[in-house]
Amino acid sequence: MNKRTLLLTFLLFISLISASSIGLQSAAIRVAASVAAQAPAKAASSVRATIPFELNNKHIMVKAKVNGQPITFVLDTGDQVAIVDLDLARRMNLALSGEVRVGGAGAAISTGAMVQNATFTIDGLEGFSQPVRMALPLGKVLSPRAGRDFEGIIGQEFIQQFVVEIDYQGQLLRLHDKDKFVYNGAGESIPIKFMHGHPILEAEVTPVGSTAPLKGKFVLDTGAGLALALYSPFVSEHGLLGPETKTIRSLGGAGAGGETTGRIGRVTELKIGSYTIKSPITMFSQDKAGAFASDQLAGNIGGRVASKFRLFLDYGRKRIIFEPNSTFAAPYDHAQSGISVVAEGGDYRVFRIRAVLEDSPASEAGLLKDDVITGVNNQAATEFTLSKLNELFERPVPYKLTIRRGEQTLQLTLTPRRLL
Repeated sequence: MNKRTLLLTFLLFISLISASSIGLQSAAIRVAASVAAQAPAKAASSVRATIPFELNNKHIMVKAKVNGQPITFVLDTGDQVAIVDLDLARRMNLALSGEVRVGGAGAAISTGAMVQNATFTIDGLEGFSQPVRMALPLGKVLSPRAGRDFEGIIGQEFIQQFVVEIDYQGQLLRLHDKDKFVYNGAGESIPIKFMHGHPILEAEVTPVGSTAPLKGKFVLDTGAGLALALYSPFVSEHGLLGPETKTIRSLGGAGAGGETTGRIGRVTELKIGSYTIKSPITMFSQDKAGAFASDQLAGNIGGRVASKFRLFLDYGRKRIIFEPNSTFAAPYDHAQSGISVVAEGGDYRVFRIRAVLEDSPASEAGLLKDDVITGVNNQAATEFTLSKLNELFERPVPYKLTIRRGEQTLQLTLTPRRLL
């Protein structure tokens, strides 16, 4: 077979420590009414389609079809072309050829294939189709962390056909005609450049214990479930893991290159244009290879920052418009459990603890790696999704957990608390 090798900076980062240990409270603190009441762009006539989406751990998931067969795609600005899961592509009998080797978050290389004669459509978007380019083994690593089948990704090739308005609060995508679009809102237009099809913007981070901001180039990555990740060369260059920075061990996020390594802490602030995000939870990468070890960028701004805005992805004009929504002032102030949980089984309702943080509520409760959570507060765990379970464990209240450990059934109490 004629092998075609393709190395991409594929940045999908499904979860940081897992939302159960590092995430956002669901309750939002509202900003001034003038911000909360901001309306979408007034050029309503430019809207070609309005597409609802599911928000799963800050990932935008839209219903679509590939060659007429149903699929769910993640809309990911950290991706370039349409990709489907390799096993799913085989079940769909898609025509595969060659070999594709893809690098991304994590040090490993993922191997897949090119896809021939396949197109995708988006439910609710009439008269549109686009080629599916590649098939990669997405599901093996990412499905258990998403708590659902991780079937595919769409990125730059799709986004650049429109001005894509992302309304996180309404869970809607508005696809504007890029030639007719005129923005009349109160947001701020941030210039972008492109690197491997990914939008790159200038931003500043101010480390803890310093008043001097550090400028850098960041990818805005809606496919990343984190708030902010600083890449290992940037972390090393500026000595960001010094004694003044309180951190805990990352329990391992995952991307196309497998698991990532690093420490979790905070920076004093992240500034994008005139907008200042206070004390975002930050991953300080310690990766030696992969996207998070790149010296070309300072870091990655993910969905937990992006979701504080209504975004307008206007690639044709090389800009992204940031319009704060009513969650903008909500602090990254929440409890952490100290566990990373994955979902297993055909319906992803078997919740297995894949890692436990030392000196955390989880270790103090006696939880161990490979424990299975079968109940929460006398409610069967099968009544939850992984996303809902993660949200619960961000709240600083006691949870009575029923645990299966081998042949034993245990009752343990987990009380998340703030660790950062």
